[in-house]
Amino acid sequence: MKRTIQILTSFCFIFLSTVQAQQADWKAGVARMVITPKQHMAMAGFAVRTHPSEGKLHDLWAKALALQDASGKKVVLVTSDLLGLPKAVSDQIRDRIQSKYGITRNQIILNSSHTHSGPVLQNALSDIYLLDAAQLEQVKQYSRALEDHIVKLVGDALGKMEPAEVYAQNGVTRFQVNRRNNPVATLTKVTELQGPNDFAVPVLKVLNKKGELKAITFGYACHPTVLEIYQWSGDYAGFAQLELEKAHPGATAMFFQGAGADQNPLPRHTIPLARQYGRELAAAVDRVLEEDMRKLPAAITTAYAEVNLPMAPLPSKEELSKISQTAPVAYQKRWAERMLGKMQNGEQLSRLYPYPVQVWTLGGLPLVSLGGELTIEYAIKIKQILGQDAFVLGYCNDVMTYIPSCSILQEGGYEGDAARMVYGLPAKWDATIETKILTEVIAQCEKAGALKIVK
Repeated sequence: MKRTIQILTSFCFIFLSTVQAQQADWKAGVARMVITPKQHMAMAGFAVRTHPSEGKLHDLWAKALALQDASGKKVVLVTSDLLGLPKAVSDQIRDRIQSKYGITRNQIILNSSHTHSGPVLQNALSDIYLLDAAQLEQVKQYSRALEDHIVKLVGDALGKMEPAEVYAQNGVTRFQVNRRNNPVATLTKVTELQGPNDFAVPVLKVLNKKGELKAITFGYACHPTVLEIYQWSGDYAGFAQLELEKAHPGATAMFFQGAGADQNPLPRHTIPLARQYGRELAAAVDRVLEEDMRKLPAAITTAYAEVNLPMAPLPSKEELSKISQTAPVAYQKRWAERMLGKMQNGEQLSRLYPYPVQVWTLGGLPLVSLGGELTIEYAIKIKQILGQDAFVLGYCNDVMTYIPSCSILQEGGYEGDAARMVYGLPAKWDATIETKILTEVIAQCEKAGALKIVK
């Protein structure tokens, strides 16, 4: 009898230990959805395009990865083959996700690849697109449908949760070129590239309990601007995802954009080049998948804030009037006319913008996601704070314009000045924005415990 009790006690102990171990595992759910427009419509990214799309190289996708840790806390990363979600669209999506699934903003990342071969969205870069009433209605209808699709996509990912293991590691590939420091015209003669770069390829691997590859989430900091034709595509990032899914049947490959605002794939402008860069990026990811990756314990922390970024003094009516008459570029004239019209109608132009700063830790891995077209120096400086293994994402939750470093602001040029007209902001950023953003990143890292991990 005593022996029987000992055996039963041992069995119960083993059973409970097994249950507890299972409960301590990750759970993960993955979902995907085609978001290619069903009709020919305006394409985003290049003002030089003069007519709607003509077809597709491959489909555009929105994909979602939902993770749950041992305590039951959930996060969802959504990636999309889009130029960037403007604030109005992003806010609506995140509000609906919170209302429907109880997932708050600090638990949601909406990242756009920034492909320049996707559709125009409502309230985005309106001064560079010359669209008639019918085209504007197409944009409006597509944007509304997109909101529905992404909300459903998140629900699908949450509904597919199953026990999983999560791994992380950084790879490397080097086709990005700092476009501010390396003129395209002389690139073939250059033997040494100039300017700051971050060649990291962050990779997150998700396996199910059978050891099967469920999701490959990966990033790179480089503009998807190889192509400017009239066919839908995810550019090099789209080709990379196709390559990985071909190499790993049954797995979902998800690309997120990093701090690639001042980085271009060079040379460019041909479909074979887009495929080449996609294969290079996929090869870098595959190398990481084949090596020993860091297994992440099932623990999530999150933090999110919107910091008011200041702009420089607003232009006067006289200055706007002069720009509207003398600007060498058509979109600059339209921007000046629109700003002037607002001022004449008594509308108050704001000098502050609510900028999203977000920090996650996934099993001790720091992940920083920032809004806007993030320039590379932010990734470099954040990694100096958090370590080289940290993941840094740009183009998250709201793409309102370029986010230049202090040095780029001083130098000026497109990223430092003119881009705010493209995006429709009333003035360029104040010189303090880099300090304010990095200070807020540190504050959110403290809330999420990321700095404790580094120490």
